[in-house]
Amino acid sequence: MDDRVAGALSLTDDWPAHPDLSLALNRMGSFDWDLDSGLMHMDRPALDVFELRADEYDNRPESLSPRVPPDERVRIDALVSQALKSGESNYGAYFRILRRDGTMRWTHTQGFIRRDETGRPRRIIGIVRDATQELADSTVRHEQDEERRRRTRLVEGATAALAHARTVRDVIDVLKHSQGLVLLGATSLVMGLIEAGRIHLVADGPEGSFVPGTRYTRTDEPYPMSEVVRTLAPRFIESAEDFATSYPILWPHISDLGITSAAYLPLIAQARPIGALGLLYGDKDGFTGDERNLLVALGSSIAQSLQRAMLYEQEHDLAEGLQQAMLPRRVPDVPGAQIAVRYRSARLGRDIGGDWYDVIPLPGGRVGAVIGDVQGHDTDAAAVMGQLRIVLRAYAAEGHSPATVMARASVFLHELDTDRFATCTYAEVDLTTGVVQLVRAGHVEPLVRDVDGSCRRLPAEGGLPLGLSAEFDRLEYPVSTVELDPDQTMVLYTDGLVELPGADLDEGMQLLTSVIRGGSQDLQRLADQLCETVDERGGEDDVAVLLLRRKAAYAPQPGGRLQQHVAQNDPEALSSARHMIRAAVRAWGAKVRADEVELAADELITNALMHTDGGAIVTVRVLAGPGRRLRVDVEDRSSALPRPRDAGVSGVSGRGLMLVDRLADAWGVESRGSGKCVWCEFIVPGGE
Repeated sequence: MDDRVAGALSLTDDWPAHPDLSLALNRMGSFDWDLDSGLMHMDRPALDVFELRADEYDNRPESLSPRVPPDERVRIDALVSQALKSGESNYGAYFRILRRDGTMRWTHTQGFIRRDETGRPRRIIGIVRDATQELADSTVRHEQDEERRRRTRLVEGATAALAHARTVRDVIDVLKHSQGLVLLGATSLVMGLIEAGRIHLVADGPEGSFVPGTRYTRTDEPYPMSEVVRTLAPRFIESAEDFATSYPILWPHISDLGITSAAYLPLIAQARPIGALGLLYGDKDGFTGDERNLLVALGSSIAQSLQRAMLYEQEHDLAEGLQQAMLPRRVPDVPGAQIAVRYRSARLGRDIGGDWYDVIPLPGGRVGAVIGDVQGHDTDAAAVMGQLRIVLRAYAAEGHSPATVMARASVFLHELDTDRFATCTYAEVDLTTGVVQLVRAGHVEPLVRDVDGSCRRLPAEGGLPLGLSAEFDRLEYPVSTVELDPDQTMVLYTDGLVELPGADLDEGMQLLTSVIRGGSQDLQRLADQLCETVDERGGEDDVAVLLLRRKAAYAPQPGGRLQQHVAQNDPEALSSARHMIRAAVRAWGAKVRADEVELAADELITNALMHTDGGAIVTVRVLAGPGRRLRVDVEDRSSALPRPRDAGVSGVSGRGLMLVDRLADAWGVESRGSGKCVWCEFIVPGGE
């Protein structure tokens, strides 16, 4: 320090202090750089910053080179050159210098550029100073700011993750298996929920840390979770000694876990405790004020999520219980068939209710298979579904044809006045013949899986959904007749099985058929795989599935019976009846007489449709008793009895009964209360 500055250090100096004194006391030096001569004067404090003696500096900037690393020198030169060229009047920079002991130290310089009247730079006057402490303080502030940001991110991240937690288990998984514990620094956690006045431990710390007798504890017992539930205040345990002193009953059981501190937080929602959370630390002593505030805020967020999860579980259990009560309690054993059913509830809130299945045993070796979906996803949909299922089952059990069952169910739903509609598929399957009569009411088409595993759609013309067809007076439901071969599987399902988020129905159908092709041969396992596929892709709709496989070993029994209604002016119904008769005759071992039976039945049906008002009911059955006979009944509402007559040479009618008389082994007419029945019988092979 020069004499003037040294003298200025005296306490008797004049006030105010000279600028040189201010610079020196603050470890700042000055320089004056003459750009024309290239000489740069540096005072003693400036040389002290560079750790240079006066005899080591010759007023040339190059003399500073031993103290400035090359990369820093290049950077500073570029900064000064840019300031000179751009016309700026000031510049400043932080740079490192090499001290005599070989260590690096941060330094700061700031310069003012003096220019002449033409703007040419002539001198740079500035300062240099030791910036070590300044940057150290800045680093501390930066670290503190980063820690605050980290804590903020922790709360935001935990809150975001908890927002997606729908169940209590989801909340626990977020805390245990996410980054929550890592960010908190805790080694383990415990959580308890209040149930019937006791604390139920629902999550505990690391493997093997469970303390016997603490699964359920009273709120008045000397445990930390009981204390915070009673007091509604957090308990921060600062050390192992604090833990051992405060909770002598619990500490001996956990002392070998290496716990050095713990934080127990009451979980409060709507001003009442719902449980407690404990965070255990293995390398932490005490909690700062910021850490306490963070944990209290996090506890509040966890409490809100837990309360929401508990309400969700209660509502979901209630809705699912109602849904299950509306579905069949068990699937009946049906001779000649293997059946698997599944119902998978929706995964969001109370989104549950509309989908159902049913299996209805019918006389004559037949079975009715129903799959349906009531509009809506709530408990009202479940209630409507239950009523509709029971009504549809009753209509089918009364012996109505599939089309009539659908039409009556539609009228019933419309008269409920619920503003709901339902899609449905009803399949009546004769297990002895394999004949399937399908009716669709706005529902997705069923599938059939062949013996080789291939999968295809069952073509079935559809009508309007139930409820809508009655509202628009369009109650005619077409019946599609197909055959189900032995070991083939019919797949009925609701649209939740094929609806993919963000995709169209065709993509869902392709995925479903691929799953069925590659699925298990075991029917129950295949049903599980279909539902697992929905879970994997995140389906948000409830799903019902019904799989029906016709057994190959099922033999026809005496008394086999098929029945179908044939309406007037419905050529498809007549064709379907012929198909049914042909398939039944072949399945019952009478293939040699199939053409005769079909032709005779066709004549009787045609007569009924042409000469009576209304349709006809066709029944084909195998009669029990001595001899094996196949009988065809055609019933209509007319009481006028048919009679054979001579058609003449050129007549176009009158030959029907004559043809029946020639083809059948016996035929006749029976009066009924509401009409008549014309029948014919055929002796079939195997009758002895």
